[in-house]
Amino acid sequence: MTLYGVGLGPGDAGLITVRGREVLENADVVYTPGRLSRSVALEYVEESQLGDLDFPMTRDEDELRRAWKAAAEEVAPVAAEGTAAFVTLGDPNVYSTFGHLRRTLDRFHPEVDLEVVPGVSTVTAFATALDVEITAGSDLVLREAANGAAPVGPNRLVLFKVTDVPTTHEKLVEAGYDVTYGRRLFMDGYETVVTDDADRLDERDYYTIAYAEKPGVGEEPATAAFGQETTADGGIAAEELAAAESAGDEIHHE
Repeated sequence: MTLYGVGLGPGDAGLITVRGREVLENADVVYTPGRLSRSVALEYVEESQLGDLDFPMTRDEDELRRAWKAAAEEVAPVAAEGTAAFVTLGDPNVYSTFGHLRRTLDRFHPEVDLEVVPGVSTVTAFATALDVEITAGSDLVLREAANGAAPVGPNRLVLFKVTDVPTTHEKLVEAGYDVTYGRRLFMDGYETVVTDDADRLDERDYYTIAYAEKPGVGEEPATAAFGQETTADGGIAAEELAAAESAGDEIHHE
């Protein structure tokens, strides 16, 4: 039948898509790659539906390939006989472990049909959490920044996996960026932190992102004029009003 790669969203069980929920509720087995994704999945499936896969924390490529091959061998028979789901935080195609499983299945179990159910990714959710508007025409670059890395150059950056915030912050500020950080955004059961104070985030945490922007870049949208003392929203500019008053003119509003 089918293996579904299901994006769970950033961590809040209420942010999973309707389609994602339907898939999980109807799956024979739901595989999770970690504790956080497991806790979100449990909002929609019984624990007896969950399948365990072992993923070693290592950079040894041979060991990783062995682990993913074993995972594929576990998942393939279930997907062949019924419906299986592999869940991941965010979106399955954006900085996700699902890509490893899909490539392994394509190579060793091509008979398994695959379908991806997109999820709300931190790529977009960060803007809401940090109250940042990415306006039309903006250039926005997505990069990883683990272990104190600080990719610079573009006017706007979203940096993932900022595990050494003080070091990354120092480099970004030196390069001329204003920086806002978000940690554990939309994650149930965890404290969410949004701050521009790097000292608040001196502890390492994989689930930390940064939004870095050089001041004064980009054009303001036309509607940014609303609410200002201009004629843009039908009002009278402050300069016009002052000039009229000094000349003794009376100004009447309809």
